[in-house]
This record gives sequence, structure tokens and C-alpha cells, in this order.
Amino acid sequence: MSGLIRLRVLAPIIIAFAATSLATPASAQATRTWVSGVGDDVNPCSRTAPCKTFAGAISKTAAGGEINCLDPGGFGAVTITKAMTISCLYTEGGVLAGGNGIVVNAGVNDVVYLKGLDIFGVNPPTNGVRFVAGAALLIEDSVIRRFNATNSFGISFQPSGASRLYLHNVTVADNGNAGSGGGVLVQPTGTGSAQVLLEDVQVVANANVGIRFIASVGGGATGVTGLLDGVTSTRSGDGIQVVAPAGAPPADVMVVNSRVTHNSVRGITADGSAARMRVATTSITANNTGVQAVNSANINTYGNNRNDGNVADGAFTLPIIPQE
Repeated sequence: MSGLIRLRVLAPIIIAFAATSLATPASAQATRTWVSGVGDDVNPCSRTAPCKTFAGAISKTAAGGEINCLDPGGFGAVTITKAMTISCLYTEGGVLAGGNGIVVNAGVNDVVYLKGLDIFGVNPPTNGVRFVAGAALLIEDSVIRRFNATNSFGISFQPSGASRLYLHNVTVADNGNAGSGGGVLVQPTGTGSAQVLLEDVQVVANANVGIRFIASVGGGATGVTGLLDGVTSTRSGDGIQVVAPAGAPPADVMVVNSRVTHNSVRGITADGSAARMRVATTSITANNTGVQAVNSANINTYGNNRNDGNVADGAFTLPIIPQE
């Protein structure tokens, strides 16, 4: 075959290969993507051509990558299925959502970070943030509010595996409805377990319950462990509630440096023989009942709390834990 004929035969193949090669970078996922109130989801979500919504940006963001907000906007609900950061610390990162605001259903080793978000429920709302699966969920510098339908929670953390929840400088307000739902729910499912740390968290005016930990019969062997440090739980039915009936894995929660006040039923309550709370340097006041442990639960004190000024103060479970 002559050189000219060979070139004519190969030319279409070379052109097709070149076109494919040039198209690949355009469809590749980026490590950092951007959304803007004036963006468009047909864009590549770059800084100069941002997307309009979190849902539009997430498909163009690589696993372990980050979505940032260029300017104020409402960027819509989103489901996260991989390791991911959504961070809008220096502008308004709004999630105005009917149904669930943000759902995390990620892989067993995936960690999800949410920072600087304003997650707001509209009719009909479900949960502000719903966690189903993943290694960990970290929420910082955010507000989650007004998910006020029946059984709605501001944060519903119900992992099916061994998972961690960390909240720092988060406000959870006006969630739940009448006798159901509330602020923060921690309730592993199946063989799941939860390790929880809440720091500088404000849980305000949530119906039914401010913060609820539940370890269910038949759940994972490690159950629930939690530390609440610098937490305010006010104007709910129960301020902080731990439930672990006989036969359930343990639910062990420590509350320190916190304030539990103006709750219409109980400030701090534990229910079930596998439920234990330890409380230190915490003010419990202006509740209907300050402290209540039922069904062989334990609420131990380090002896330096202020449980006073409630309609009925109730009592910690003895003995007092020695301070080091």
C-alpha cells in the first residue's frame, strides 16, 4: 500500500481518536467546583462558569472534592453518595428544601463535610440533614431550621454501619411537630453504631425533643456513645433524651459545660437499663422536671451541676462520680 493510500485510510481513524481525546478532559470530574446564584447547571462548574445548584455540581465533582459558593444563593437539595465537602463559609449557602434538605448515603469509608450552610425547610419538609450511610458526617458553622412536619428532625443520623457525627457551632431550631420529631436524632439501624461529638451547638424551640439518642434492641453491639460539650437545649418537650431498653446495646452519653432550660416536659431524661448519662458543670433550670431516670436507667453526676429552679428538680442516680 502506498503512503498516500495508507494516509487516506488512517486519516478518519486519527481524526476520531483525536476528537475523543480532546473530549475527555471536558467530561472529567474536578476536585473543586463552584456554584453561583446566577450560574447554570449546563456549565462545567468552574470558577468562571459555575453551576446553579449543588445537585448540578456534585456530578461534576470528584470523590473527595469540594463544592464552594461564589456568591449568595439558594442552591437546592442534594443527595451525597461519595466523600465530599460542601463549604460556603463566607457567603450565603442556602438550601431551601421540601422533603429532605441534604441526604448522605455514601460508602463505608466516605467522610462528608458540610460548612457554612443555611438549610431551611418549606412545605412539605422532612429532615434538614438525613444520614443513612458513610464513615462520618461533620457539620460546622451552619443553621438547620423549620423542618416542622410530623416526625421531622433537623438532623436525622441513622447509620446502618459504624459511623461518626460531629457538630460544631451549629444551630438547630424550630424542627419537629407537636408530639413527634425534633432537633437532633441519633438512632443507628440494623447493626449500625454511632460515635457523636457536639460542641457549641444550640438546639432551640424544637417540638417534642431537642436531642435524642436511641439504641434499639437488635442493633449493633457497640450502640451509641456521645459527648455534648457547650450545648444549649431549650424550649422543647425533653431537652436531652437517652433511650436504651433492656436487651439493647448501650447508649452512653456525657453532658458537660451545657445549659438545659425551659423545656416543657423534662430537661435531661434517660429510659432503660442500657441507658446511661454522666453530667458535669451543667445548668438545668426552668424545666417542668429537671432530671428523670426511668426503667433502671442511670443519670450520674460529678456533683458540680446546678439542677435548680425547675417545677420539680428530680434527682440524679447515685453514687456521685468522683472528680479527678
